[in-house]
Amino acid sequence: MTGDERPPRARGLSTWTTRHWLRAGVAASLVVLAVLGAVGAWVLGRTASISDELVDVRSPALTTSYRLESALLNQETGIRGYGVTGSPEFLTPYRQGQADQNAHVAQLEGLLGGDAAALGDLKEVREAIETWQERVARPIAASPPGSPSPLTGERAAEGKADFDALRAALKGQQERLRTDRAQARADLAATMGLRNWLFATIAALIVLLAALVFEAMRRGVTAPLERLGADARAIAGGDFEHPIDPTGPADLRRLSGEIDFMRRRLVRELAFTEEARLRLDAQAADLQRSNAELEQFAYVASHDLQEPLRKVSSFTQLLQRRYGGQLDAKADQYISFAVDGANRMQTLINDLLDFSRVGRVHHELQDVDLERTLERTLSALSVAVEEAGAVITHDPLPTLAADPTQMGMLWQNLIGNAVKFRRPGTEPRVHVSAARDGALWRFTVTDDGIGIAPEFTEKIFVIFQRLHTKDAYSGSGIGLAMCKKIVEFHGGTITVDPDYRDGARIVFTLAPQTPRSTDAPALTEAVRAEAEDTSAPRIR
Repeated sequence: MTGDERPPRARGLSTWTTRHWLRAGVAASLVVLAVLGAVGAWVLGRTASISDELVDVRSPALTTSYRLESALLNQETGIRGYGVTGSPEFLTPYRQGQADQNAHVAQLEGLLGGDAAALGDLKEVREAIETWQERVARPIAASPPGSPSPLTGERAAEGKADFDALRAALKGQQERLRTDRAQARADLAATMGLRNWLFATIAALIVLLAALVFEAMRRGVTAPLERLGADARAIAGGDFEHPIDPTGPADLRRLSGEIDFMRRRLVRELAFTEEARLRLDAQAADLQRSNAELEQFAYVASHDLQEPLRKVSSFTQLLQRRYGGQLDAKADQYISFAVDGANRMQTLINDLLDFSRVGRVHHELQDVDLERTLERTLSALSVAVEEAGAVITHDPLPTLAADPTQMGMLWQNLIGNAVKFRRPGTEPRVHVSAARDGALWRFTVTDDGIGIAPEFTEKIFVIFQRLHTKDAYSGSGIGLAMCKKIVEFHGGTITVDPDYRDGARIVFTLAPQTPRSTDAPALTEAVRAEAEDTSAPRIR
């Protein structure tokens, strides 16, 4: 390709290809989505953390503080009842309250483990509990049962002051826990609002990115491809002079340039093809004239050439009958040679005519019952079959679209050869089989004769090729060449089975519908009449 034939290159445009644009767009989209995803993940994590703290720490801590207060009230009621009455039954709620107090304090310590201020409030509550226990509760509980405890009256004012201090510490703790819970709820609501706003923003950005990608694809890929497709359709419609303007990314512009280069090359090729078509038309006319000359030759061979040959044959036969035995032995031998040569020349000319007519004269395709055709062939060969004592069998044969005359010639040549080339002193056996082989029919003609050497399996299908002298086996060497031409005319192939050693096996295929056109050139009326007169096939 020379320099002026290269596809044109657009100048002043970006050198980025579609892949580069796609990579850049995808990378930018991924960066934006990654940032938004990270922020969204942080917001989700923050929301979950605040929610967990509210559900697992703040609310349970406040509830436990209320339960601690209830346990202390049970203790105070029990101690006061025991101190007034001395009845041991009042010690039961006191002791149960102590157990609940210890459990609730331990639970609060676990819940408030990371909150120093809340733990400070809990410490004050524990100190207030210890003060009240030491000054009031334990001494009264240690008094003997059965009678009111004198400490009840003595320490009533002190006990009331200590328990009020304890309740004040509890109230302070509960107020802090309520404040912390309210703050956690506010933080959770704010975080959820931020989360919702962020997700709405992410959704909007995704929609915006999708719109940008769609528009970029439309402008950078779809629109240039549509323009390129329109230009290509215009060229496909026959407007080969229509130019292709390169647009879009670098690779699409390069593709447009290459297609335009192909268009210009097609224009040159079409011009060359038109010139070649004109030359081909001229050659076709020459070929038609050549076919006409061949038909004329067939006419001459069937009439003008055979007429003097018939005279030579007739008069030499007359000489043989009239003067046979009257001349010397040499003269009789010469006359015999002349008669035999004339007969063989006439047979050879007829065989050549039959060979040239295959595919030109006998080309009327119709449904042919190959089994009936074979039966008619065996009837025509009945004399040769009876003389040889041949046994001929066959499988059921199909009906194909073929030329009936050529099918008769095919069977007669194959069966005739199988009978002729038999082993000396034996009765020949011939079997014809047929089987479907894909889209074709596969036929075999098997005999137990002298066979064919592997090196001659191709040679026997060449015209005039003989493997034996005419003294050993009669014939012109055209029979199998004619079979090959008939089979190929009907869309098949013919070969010799090289693996069969007990005689010869000819294998050929035929198509159910002949693929060749039957529109052969018409022959002259004289040649058509001669074809009808000599339509009976002969053994080769």
